Amino acid sequence: MRVAVIGTGYVGLPTGAGLAKLGHDVTCIDCDRAKVEKLRAGEVTLFEEGLEELLKSGLESGRLSFTDDMAEGVRGVQLVLLAVGTPPNLRTGQADLRYLFGAVREVAPFLPSNVVVAVKSTVPVSTGDEVEALLRRLNPGARAEVISLPEFLREGYAVHDFFHPVRIVVGTESLRARELIRELYAHLPNVPRFLFVARRSSEAIKYASNAFLAVKIHYINEMADFCEAAGANIHEVAQGMGLDSRIGPAFLRPGPGYGGSCFPKDTKAIEHMARKLGVELSLIRAAIKGNKKRRENMAQRILREVEDIPSPKIAVWGLAFKEGTDDCRESPAVEIVQRLTSHYVDVCVYDPQAMTTARRILGDTVRYAPDMYSAAQGADVLVILTEWPQFDAADWKRVASGLHSHHILDFRFFKKR
Repeated sequence: MRVAVIGTGYVGLPTGAGLAKLGHDVTCIDCDRAKVEKLRAGEVTLFEEGLEELLKSGLESGRLSFTDDMAEGVRGVQLVLLAVGTPPNLRTGQADLRYLFGAVREVAPFLPSNVVVAVKSTVPVSTGDEVEALLRRLNPGARAEVISLPEFLREGYAVHDFFHPVRIVVGTESLRARELIRELYAHLPNVPRFLFVARRSSEAIKYASNAFLAVKIHYINEMADFCEAAGANIHEVAQGMGLDSRIGPAFLRPGPGYGGSCFPKDTKAIEHMARKLGVELSLIRAAIKGNKKRRENMAQRILREVEDIPSPKIAVWGLAFKEGTDDCRESPAVEIVQRLTSHYVDVCVYDPQAMTTARRILGDTVRYAPDMYSAAQGADVLVILTEWPQFDAADWKRVASGLHSHHILDFRFFKKR
């Protein structure tokens, strides 16, 4: 099958490379010419375990290509995947669809006849209706079918999740589109579970799923505070909860709050949609408020550790919003560091993958260490904010020998060091 993927970010790039591995001829389209040139040369533009190898495999096979020319990218394709970003409006929290509709307007004149256009971007309910109406107005001859095909790729595990999906949700009532999507994923290692639903239901499933997981994270963080005050062990409590099949163990690990490109924006977006519809989403609203408060509380706890130290130095391990990725969007770690530097504290940071992306946000407000041990050298307190396995496996004698004190605030693994 000939497929075009519009967007080469954390969704589009793993998806395009993965589809090429499944045997499809895939063209990934991006308006950033410099980015396209890097990808053509086999240089990954984001970190995902296994992505570089997948990219090079696709290029070598000839089944994966990149272009900034929309007409060239969609020529002769049967399926177009829209995988552009839908960032939050900073004032209202609603999803900003400018990039999505911009891509639709740009691609519309070049669409082949009877093409299926699948919206993989996370979009408000009824967006598919708007995309369909826009395409019919701009290019009625194409007779494009618009479907919803939400992505469920976890950052840090995107390559694995592409080849081992828990489910594939498809929003369409078209039998032809259903069969096309079945064919798209026919060569996965295991036959996935397909769920065919109405287009609006598919759009809602993505938001409902992410919002539920965000609420679950907020809940276990509140339980962590409760257990600390009550003298209980949150890890033992979470283990006991997770053994209940109705609850399950996933997302029951306490930390500095949820972040990344999905949970923060999706909780705000669905809460915004609900307010417009006159519906109360009290749990989601509480999670949004509590997640923000969590970061504030973590920063205050760190500052209390050094309040009596003249010119304190703080070492921070972890900047990405989670392990396995270089993504610092809405990262709790980065926001906590920003709160620390606002108090004119000397902060030295290290992350195995996210130093470059974090530098774009933090600039010269912090010092950047070449490794985790250098970051801790001479610090009055060490703070762990991202759950990288190498932090848990650190040589703690070496760490202790470099610290001014043995003050370690572990906000990810919650272990005594």
